[in-house]
Amino acid sequence: MRILVVEDDGALAEVVAEGLRDQGMPVDLAHDGLVAAANLDVTAYDVVVLDRDLPGLHGDVLCQMITERADRPMVLMLTAAGAPGDRVSGLTLGADDYLAKPFHFPELVLRIRALARRRPDARPRTLRAAGIELDPVRRTAVRDGRHLALSVKEFAVLEALLRAHPGFLSAEDLLERVWDEHADPFTNTVTVTVGRLRRKLGEPPIIATTPGVGYRIVRSAPSP
Repeated sequence: MRILVVEDDGALAEVVAEGLRDQGMPVDLAHDGLVAAANLDVTAYDVVVLDRDLPGLHGDVLCQMITERADRPMVLMLTAAGAPGDRVSGLTLGADDYLAKPFHFPELVLRIRALARRRPDARPRTLRAAGIELDPVRRTAVRDGRHLALSVKEFAVLEALLRAHPGFLSAEDLLERVWDEHADPFTNTVTVTVGRLRRKLGEPPIIATTPGVGYRIVRSAPSP
């Protein structure tokens, strides 16, 4: 699940982004509407957290542009205007949910996860393959009945691989889905994280690697 936070208050945007990253969500930031529109043209997002009063391109206009996209993300409008009339007008523009400032961060997280599940192409809540059961909402992962104690990034990598199953994800795919736009494409962080995840998953190995192609979940993979 990849998130775009569009907020012109730089301090608030950083707090929201870091909090969501701590929840295992890759997050990109845009501080005005024009930058956000450019991001939407090059990256597929699941949810856009959208401030209403934006420079460059007003949030209302950006929201309408998003709703006209064929494969559009869900929109959570985040604004200081919290009167009932403001909420109604925001939803009329095409926003899928509305949260007034100030807000409680746990509520923001719950609303984002709920919106991601409502996307037309959303997968079932519990992801299952090769003896793994992963619940992205409860943040639990089990292999053959054994609870897996995973870090935030290990959990996110496993979730991405399960969502792609039975297909492959390249290291570049994982950088895009699990990290964010600032990730160094030349880093070995994907290799290191997959290595730690393999050790925690135990035997027999279920993450297969095909050189030049990427990683995928299989029932039983040869040792890397």
